Amino acid sequence: MNEQQRKRIRELSRYAVTVAREEGLPAMAKRSAGFIKRRFFGKKARYLPDKKVLAAQRALYEGKTRADCGLPTISILTPLYNTPPVYLRAFLDSFVGQTAPNGQLCLADASDSAHPEVGEIVREYQAKNQQIVYKKIENQGIAQNTNAAAALADGEYLALADHDDVLAPHAMYEMGRAILDLRAAGQPDGFLYSDEALFEKDIRRPRAAHFKPDYAPDYLLCCNYICHLAVFRRELYEQIGGERPECNGSQDHDLFLRLIEKVGGAAHLPQVLYYWRVHAGSTSGGTDAKPYVAAAAKRALADHLARTGQKGEVTDGLFPSTYRVRWEVEGEPKVSVLIPNKDHTDDLEQCLHSLYARTLWENYEVIVIENNSEKPETFAYYKEAQRRYEGLRVVQYPGKGFNFSAINNFGRKYASGSYLLLLNNDVEITDGEWMTELVRQCARPRGGAICGAMLYYPDDTIQHAGVITGLGGYAGHSHKYKNRGGSGYMFRAATVQDFSAVTGACLLVKTSVWDAVGGLDERFAVAFNDVDFCLRVRDAGYRVIWTPYAWLYHHESKSRGSDEKDPIKERRFAAEQQRLYDQHGRDNILNDPYYNPSLTHDREDFSESADLKRLQSGELRVRYRAQ
Repeated sequence: MNEQQRKRIRELSRYAVTVAREEGLPAMAKRSAGFIKRRFFGKKARYLPDKKVLAAQRALYEGKTRADCGLPTISILTPLYNTPPVYLRAFLDSFVGQTAPNGQLCLADASDSAHPEVGEIVREYQAKNQQIVYKKIENQGIAQNTNAAAALADGEYLALADHDDVLAPHAMYEMGRAILDLRAAGQPDGFLYSDEALFEKDIRRPRAAHFKPDYAPDYLLCCNYICHLAVFRRELYEQIGGERPECNGSQDHDLFLRLIEKVGGAAHLPQVLYYWRVHAGSTSGGTDAKPYVAAAAKRALADHLARTGQKGEVTDGLFPSTYRVRWEVEGEPKVSVLIPNKDHTDDLEQCLHSLYARTLWENYEVIVIENNSEKPETFAYYKEAQRRYEGLRVVQYPGKGFNFSAINNFGRKYASGSYLLLLNNDVEITDGEWMTELVRQCARPRGGAICGAMLYYPDDTIQHAGVITGLGGYAGHSHKYKNRGGSGYMFRAATVQDFSAVTGACLLVKTSVWDAVGGLDERFAVAFNDVDFCLRVRDAGYRVIWTPYAWLYHHESKSRGSDEKDPIKERRFAAEQQRLYDQHGRDNILNDPYYNPSLTHDREDFSESADLKRLQSGELRVRYRAQ
């Protein structure tokens, strides 16, 4: 067992103790049993509601029609093209088997003359279900075929479904209820999406789920994470002219961007309402099956930027089906780099040398905040460093002891930049674009107030790829300890992301925003000061962004000792944990909008939760986020 594994076991042990203390031993035992069950036993039907939940829904709407059931009608748009009969029947069965009657199925059949069985099968089902509407059309491509299906719809809402996939049995009920919930809360109900799962033969034996975050605009610019099941107002679809043929291949991604421009955000229902079949030729099986997708996606993104007045170049991302916007930066704003230091001149020299030698962004200043160093050679080093590094300043923090928040608040007094860049003294810069990329994400219209970087351990494993609140009960780092070069869960280690927080080891923030929220909270002396700061910025209506295109090496924990063996430090850490709950609320911490309630809080690898009861009970409700 290596040190990283031992550290993770200690973290989980502390979390178990916290659960036992706050919720009791039975709760801790229940979570442990759920973890063992998920890890070592079958996963059959794990994303479907309990049978009694489905039965209750069916009983509620017994004898009802979509006209009198009280739920808004959702017309599902599905183009057909030479659909294999076994896939078509499975899809039609999933519509006919819905627990609520508020659905309409609109089928536009562009199959060629060699596949008359497609229409024959549909007419067979039409005889049993009057909510299936069918029309034979000429094949004009996926976008136009979808528009033809929309012309058959009479529902207040539309949804998209592929002809070879399967709807979850409660899809129409849950989406209808979600719309009513949004209306009751006075929130926009124009665009909603759910989670989804991949399957091969039987939805009761899914391969994996796509557990998505709540609406994340920067993530959507990098990939179409929304996919299925998407539901939107028919009047909005008609206002924007439906799907665009020029974006065939990424027509849904393009549609979602245009709808969100109208709505101003999107609502996420964190339930698995759609099953995406994996087979040769499907997009769920890999982008190599449809190589024209990338060109269409880049056009959709470029058009979105043009419509919204944003300036940037859309390029390929790090992986197929991902994209990058190289934002245009107006002017050359000044960045003030704040580096706390106590002795450890070897670390500091490595940091400063790499920063000055490799950073391509030119308009910056560096302020080293001297914090109670004890070695005479440290002060000799400062004098030498200020001679060697142009514009370097060393300022003397007047306080005693280590207080990360107070030290950086003090350093801010000497900063003259439009941006502050908090930087640990034990990081090493190897890529010249790092500061430029951080500035790109903030110095643009609708950009972030904060941007964080990818940090690697020296062994090329991930130390930080964004912070997720609730991990370990408080906060943790996305994809920690994963090998460099991977895409992560749903490309989340390889795309620009919206997060609730990023680490203060490398954090760029607009100086105006820093001042507006009062800087760092000095009652968080060591732990969670960055998390608290980012949450206050997020809750004030600003965005927190993380980018994989700014990356550094982090020689972590050299600037201060471990808290795990010192009783005084351990008590302080526990107090700061409690303060995080006190300041932001335990429920808020445990429900990060950019995570998913069906993902685990026990690890930092985006594994499924050991307890999916909230998913299986239908307890999870819709959540709206604005741009």
